[in-house]
Amino acid sequence: MFANYLIGLREGLEASLVVCILVAYLVKTERRDALRPVWLGIGIACALSLTFGAVLTFGTQQLTFEAQELLGGSLSIISVGLVTWMVFWMKRTARHLKAELHGKLDTALAMGTGALVATAFLAVGREGLETALFVWASVRASGEGSSAPLIGVLLGIATAIVLGWLFYRGALKINLAKFFKWTGAMLVVVAAGVLAYGVHDLQEARFLGGLGDKAFDISATIPPDSWYGTLLKGVFNFQPDPTVIQLSVWALYLVPVLALFFYDSSRPAAPKAQPAATEAKPAG
Repeated sequence: MFANYLIGLREGLEASLVVCILVAYLVKTERRDALRPVWLGIGIACALSLTFGAVLTFGTQQLTFEAQELLGGSLSIISVGLVTWMVFWMKRTARHLKAELHGKLDTALAMGTGALVATAFLAVGREGLETALFVWASVRASGEGSSAPLIGVLLGIATAIVLGWLFYRGALKINLAKFFKWTGAMLVVVAAGVLAYGVHDLQEARFLGGLGDKAFDISATIPPDSWYGTLLKGVFNFQPDPTVIQLSVWALYLVPVLALFFYDSSRPAAPKAQPAATEAKPAG
């Protein structure tokens, strides 16, 4: 449940910050007349994300077992790729996000209502679709048949909405760079578990072999139905009897990605280029 809460919080806060930046800029520039098309674009993006999640959840139930596992494994791997890209992108561009959105909003204001709707839709829709896909993959990996993962996601999104409102009102200030750094690192750990589960799905679909080649089996020590087994699975997508391919893929993803993530975080920011000084010319 904690892993899914983290996903909802992290992804929801990104979307909330985007909404806060857009709304605050329009209010500050006294363009309240543009708020309606912006909220319309945000509403369409949220509806599309919910529809996408519903299609993933209910649209796959009529497939055969092998087809479900093949689709689930493929989408899990795709979601890990998207989330990994998002984590690195957000860490690098968070400090410039406000200026970037302001520039796009200025362009949309000059073009008209349709451009405002499209700008808000694209700004929030990308986050929403990524969230829907990764949440679906994570819920599938951490607790099929249980409502706890979905509750965790909803609680995370609700927390993100409250934090976004507090940011907008100026009642809350936190170091967003550190927040995105550490939540990004935790998301990489969660993504590693989702990736391993996706590989297991492909093995069960008979797309990959090695389903019977277990790297180890500690089910007797950590039973999957015990409270600590459930906790480990919910937080880290832990499996007590992974296959050799699962364990290899998990390690080959987690170690280099985390190392690159923290190495990139420790590098000093490049200094801004200073404008060249112009020589004063004598009058006359």
